[in-house]
Amino acid sequence: MWALVIVLGAAGAWIALSCVRPASFKSTKYPRPGQAIGQRVAVVYSTHYEMNLGGAERLHPFDIHKYAKIYLKLQTDGYLRPPDVFVPQPVTKEQVLLVHSTEFMESLRDSEKVARYLEAPLVGAMPAALVDAGILNAFRWSSGGTIEAARQALRHGIGINIGGGYHHAKGDSGEGFNVYNDLAITIRVLRRERLIRRACVVDLDVHQGNGTATVFAGDNDVFTFSMHQGDIYPIPKAVSSLDIELPRGTGDEEYLRLLRGALPGVLDKARPDIVLLQAGCDTLAGDPLAGLRMSHRGIVLRDAAVIDACVARHIPVVMALGGGYSQDAWQAQYASIARTIDKYGLAGRGRPHAPRSPTAKERFYTR
Repeated sequence: MWALVIVLGAAGAWIALSCVRPASFKSTKYPRPGQAIGQRVAVVYSTHYEMNLGGAERLHPFDIHKYAKIYLKLQTDGYLRPPDVFVPQPVTKEQVLLVHSTEFMESLRDSEKVARYLEAPLVGAMPAALVDAGILNAFRWSSGGTIEAARQALRHGIGINIGGGYHHAKGDSGEGFNVYNDLAITIRVLRRERLIRRACVVDLDVHQGNGTATVFAGDNDVFTFSMHQGDIYPIPKAVSSLDIELPRGTGDEEYLRLLRGALPGVLDKARPDIVLLQAGCDTLAGDPLAGLRMSHRGIVLRDAAVIDACVARHIPVVMALGGGYSQDAWQAQYASIARTIDKYGLAGRGRPHAPRSPTAKERFYTR
C-alpha cells in the first residue's frame, strides 16, 4: 500500500510539473546541437538533470534545482537563449560499462542499494522503477552532459556542463550521492574514440575525488589532482596522482596560493589532451557538510585559475559542477560560469541579449 501511495503521488507530481514547465526548459528536453558562445564556450544542459520523487528528493541536503537556477539566470542576465545550449544524449549502458562493472549495473535495480549510494534511506522503500525514472535517469542525462561538454571543449576550447562531477562513484559501487562517475566515463569514451590519449582531472570539490582516483589508479595516462579538506569524508582517502589536504577553516588567500602554486607542475606532469575541472563549491564558508571558508569571489578566482591556465596552454577544458550544499552555492557557480563566458565567449563585448525578468512559471519551476 505504501509503495502504491508513493507511485501515485510521484505520478501526480510529474503531471503537475509537466503542465507548468516553462518553454525555456521544454526546449532542452530533447537532444540537439547548440551554439558555442563566441565560438569559444559551449554550455550543456538538459531539463532531465532535475530529479523528481514527488517532493521526497528535497529531503536530501543537495539543492536538486541548482542546475535549473543557473541555466535560468544565464538566460535572464542575457548571456544566452535556449537555442544556444547543447542538449546532450544520456550516457549509454555501453559507455557506463567502460568504467563500471556489470555487477554494479545490476545493483541499480535494487532500491536499497541505490539508497546506500545516495545516502538517502527513504529511497530504499521505493519501487525500483520509480527510483530509475526519478533519480537514475537524471544521473544518466547529466553524465551524458559531461561527455558532450568534453566533445565541445575539443572543438571550441571550453565546455561547461551545468551538472555532473560525480567523483565518488567507483567501478563497482556508488557512494556519497554519486552513482555513475561521469568524469571517468568521459575520459574512457574519448580515449576509446581516439579523440584523446592523456587526460587530467583537477578536482576542487571540498571532498576528495576518491572514486576517480580509484578508477585511474595505475593509469599513467590520467593524472588525478584533488585539493580537499582533510578531516572529512571520505575516510580513509584514496591516493590521487597528487593530493593536497586542507585544514578546516582555510580561506581564499591560502587556498588560492596553494592552487596557483600547484597548477603549473600538475599540467607539466600530466601533459593532457584535455582537463576535466570538478568545480564543486562546497568549499564555501557555511557549507553544512564541510568547514572551509571560501567566498563567492574566491570560487570565481579558483575556477579562473584552472581555466585560464588551460587556455594559456591551449588545453581544452571541461567544467562540471560537483557538490555544494549551502543555499547560495548555485550563485557562486553561476558567477564563475558568467566570468568564463565574459572573458572567453564575449571577449569584452556586451552581453548578446537584453536582460529580462523570469516568468512566473520559471520562478515556480526553479523554486
